[in-house]
Amino acid sequence: MKVLVTGAAGFIGAAVSQYLINRGDTVVGIDNINDYYDVNLKHARLKTLQESDASEKFSFIQMGVEERDAMAALFEEQQFDRVVHLAAQAGVRYSIENPHAYVDANLVGFMNILEGCRHNKVEHLVYASSSSVYGANETMPFSEQHNVDHPVSLYAASKKANELMAHTYSHLYALPTTGLRFFTVYGPWGRPDMALFKFTKAILEGETIKVFNYGNHHRDFTYIDDIVEGVVRSLDRIAQSNDEWSGKTPDPASSKAPWKIYNIGAQTPVHLLKFIETLEEALGVEAKKELLPMQPGDVPDTYADVEALVRDTGYRPTTSMKDGVGEFVKWYRDFYQQ
Repeated sequence: MKVLVTGAAGFIGAAVSQYLINRGDTVVGIDNINDYYDVNLKHARLKTLQESDASEKFSFIQMGVEERDAMAALFEEQQFDRVVHLAAQAGVRYSIENPHAYVDANLVGFMNILEGCRHNKVEHLVYASSSSVYGANETMPFSEQHNVDHPVSLYAASKKANELMAHTYSHLYALPTTGLRFFTVYGPWGRPDMALFKFTKAILEGETIKVFNYGNHHRDFTYIDDIVEGVVRSLDRIAQSNDEWSGKTPDPASSKAPWKIYNIGAQTPVHLLKFIETLEEALGVEAKKELLPMQPGDVPDTYADVEALVRDTGYRPTTSMKDGVGEFVKWYRDFYQQ
């Protein structure tokens, strides 16, 4: 297949691109290489793709999904079979400081993706949603059947909006779309704004780590390889209409349109202090901790119900936290020579 991967210099985007080219697909990756975090890490991810054994299957174009004319031209010229849309302005806390960045990338950008797919007969659009859409919901584990109408950050609201926009295009134009709600992704080549990366850097540099909500968070940490497997299996399974769907008792995760929503999480929520303890063991260093109250926009706990993903794709995330943290630490020490 010929696949567009947006956000190809990002953590998940680079990993998905590598998987696809390794199995023989042709991938066109795009990314605007913004400076939300260290651009050197983004360039290093791209370098691994461009120097891999399957590099002839990968090409990269620097552009932002919010660039309407450029995106329209790209779709028309390339005629993609399928699209994996992972580009977004990430980060819950950053959305409080810079809300316009989320409108541009996550709403305008997604509109351009939908239009490109619609006008160029794309077979299937798979896009990143987020566990953050569950917002103020406190029923555990989070299920695709639950209400997600109470987001607590603009980032979460933008991801919920993506799901609604996708449904509209699936309904109006029979465009198959699948939204994936990721749960706290971590692993080698991870994002510097995420807890594992921040904690590792601070601990190795002898600095104090900031532990919010006094360490009482629970997070469904999901290893990058499990996320990638879920993304690709979802891409290969084109969203279908649910013939049993009823407007009187509507299923929130499917539709009469070819539209689907899945959680991808490890299904094993971990107490934040236990997570830090596991990291300390992997590093062989004890952390200095500053316990702080919960930050605006955060939710106390996340816990994924992934039974729909298992049922429809045959895949269940399998990587243990200990193994995943260990792999990250090995990568970090090697990449930063520490």
